[in-house]
Amino acid sequence: MSTAATPRVYIVGAGPGDPSLISLRGYRCLQRADVVIYDHRVQARLLRWAPPSAERIDVGRSSAKPLEQDAVGLLVAEKAREGRMVVRLKWGDPFVFDTGGKEALLLAEHGIPFEIIPGIPAAIAAPAYAGIPVTYPAAGDTLVIIRGAETPTTDPPDVDWAALAKMDGSIVCYAGPRQLPAIAKALITNGRAPEDAAVLIRNGTLATQQTTVTTLGALAQAEDERRTSLLIVGAVADLREHLQWFDRRPLFGKRIVVTRPRDQARELVERIEEAGAEAIEAPMVTSEPPEDDTMLTDAAERAGEFDWIVFTTATAVESFLRVLLAGRGDIRSLKGVQLCAIGPSTADRLAAFGIRADLAPAEFGAEAIANALGASETARGRAILIVRPDQARDVLAKELRARGSDVTDVIAYRATPATETGQDVYRMLLEGRVDAVTFTSASTVRQFVEVIGREPAIDLLRTTTVAVIGPVTAEAAGQLGIAVQVIPQKYDVDGLVDALIEYFSERP
Repeated sequence: MSTAATPRVYIVGAGPGDPSLISLRGYRCLQRADVVIYDHRVQARLLRWAPPSAERIDVGRSSAKPLEQDAVGLLVAEKAREGRMVVRLKWGDPFVFDTGGKEALLLAEHGIPFEIIPGIPAAIAAPAYAGIPVTYPAAGDTLVIIRGAETPTTDPPDVDWAALAKMDGSIVCYAGPRQLPAIAKALITNGRAPEDAAVLIRNGTLATQQTTVTTLGALAQAEDERRTSLLIVGAVADLREHLQWFDRRPLFGKRIVVTRPRDQARELVERIEEAGAEAIEAPMVTSEPPEDDTMLTDAAERAGEFDWIVFTTATAVESFLRVLLAGRGDIRSLKGVQLCAIGPSTADRLAAFGIRADLAPAEFGAEAIANALGASETARGRAILIVRPDQARDVLAKELRARGSDVTDVIAYRATPATETGQDVYRMLLEGRVDAVTFTSASTVRQFVEVIGREPAIDLLRTTTVAVIGPVTAEAAGQLGIAVQVIPQKYDVDGLVDALIEYFSERP
């Protein structure tokens, strides 16, 4: 294989769980992929970074049993021969106790150019998230990573346990529940003290991560281990007491449903996860162009004639500017026009186009926004364009007209029911596995009730926390019989997450 050839296959390490741990190089390749062939343990959100047109193939669940390894390699080769860019997405790192090396060899034998993009192995990342450095200057000079088995075997890995027991350093092993006691017994039999610390980590780097500190002796006697774990043995285990950070985040372990449209949800999802919770994406609505875009197109062509343009959502910004740039106008049409962005995410979307909002009101009520646009005595005769979704109320337009402004109110997009709602939220609510459901607009509340059913939705939401972004959304929820527990003082994503943190901090 010529090393100068353009790769057709990128074998990419996806990391150990947390989607943000993929490398920048891996992320960029995923964005250009024609085909993504992935392990079933790869987080679903990573797949959303691939183009919508990309073919997605799960080689862990595409048949009753996972495809044999040779068949996976041949599948990758076949897709590459079709002239398509293939991303082979591997959990962890492709070359650390994985089959990436075997798949690369098959590609080399078939003369198919490839590139290896490393990922962070679970053996390194999960301990770091648990506050355990796998090496430390005062904790020995060696690190041994052992391949365990997820099968029901009770036999320890076939390694030199006598040598390992005498080693001054750290041992990391990914092993099945029935294998863990055998590993502990093998170390004790060969000289390690039963009171030596051992740490078990499950679901490493995810909001569901569980870390258990125990001893080799207790682990050797354990009979209730039921899940595969990452085992760390060595003096470094004692450092967790001082370096624990991930599971001390204010929302750690919480499951929070995000009903916001997927194209607007990123900021909220990231803030929820930064606070330590698991964000469950269940978009209730999606954005579609208006059925008749004549008014939007006309407003975009006349953009320079307005004194103010008010954007009510981030999607409204994108829809309006897309029409503006596709028509006879350009960004220069906005010169001299003052721009109002309702909400920080709306202002951020303007900034992404290189445009600064002249006004970003702190309050979202129609009267407060009208006041922010100028005193009533200066309102008469002003030309104001409001760009909004179809389901948003026209109260702002009415308020401004009442003050004497010449208002043009156009629909930038339609908020339509989403064709897919992410994970099975209904079942999770039924089983009590949701801590909070967030709503960021009246339309998401109404669609949630439409999807679940009014009575089931009211009953299910009685047993969980309902958080809304502001009073307008709270009013919509109340009209449907849904009790709201969390309303932020600041009506934006940061305010919503801060309010959730405050709410749960006051409850055990």
